[in-house]
Amino acid sequence: MIINRIVIIVLALFSNAFFGQSAFDKFENQEDINSILVNKKMFSMLSNVEANDKETQQYINLIKKLDNLKVFITSSDKKSSDMKIEADNYSKTAGLSELMQMNENGKLVKIYVKPGASESEVKELLLFMDGSGKDESVLMSITGSFDLNEISALTDKMKLPGGAELKKASKK
Repeated sequence: MIINRIVIIVLALFSNAFFGQSAFDKFENQEDINSILVNKKMFSMLSNVEANDKETQQYINLIKKLDNLKVFITSSDKKSSDMKIEADNYSKTAGLSELMQMNENGKLVKIYVKPGASESEVKELLLFMDGSGKDESVLMSITGSFDLNEISALTDKMKLPGGAELKKASKK
């Protein structure tokens, strides 16, 4: 009886750590970090919009494939360092493979992916753009089942930081 209660208490305390939490949730609501968080429910609502043209229909089709979008932006060197460490650790533990790395004008950009069922399908994309000292640093995580070309067009259209880098990666 006492063992059952201990198990229930442990599960209650740690259930959030195992279900619904992400490695990047700690960056939400932090001072010096701006965040954009879109979940499956919001994507589902957006996908019900009626398309008047082919381009809008393409975006709606993509939105149906997405589960979560998380973008964290900071100008703080300390927060940028924390985000870089977390991105590096997460890419290793989540089994992501490096798609691309580039250094452009002193900005290091790394893009990692978790491949899907086909060669062009991506289950998860992680982008870290280190702007320490000069520019904003960006950590972006996208999950779902999508094509890299589609996601670069969406991030570019939404004017999300890192969209231009994703566009370069999708061309390679």
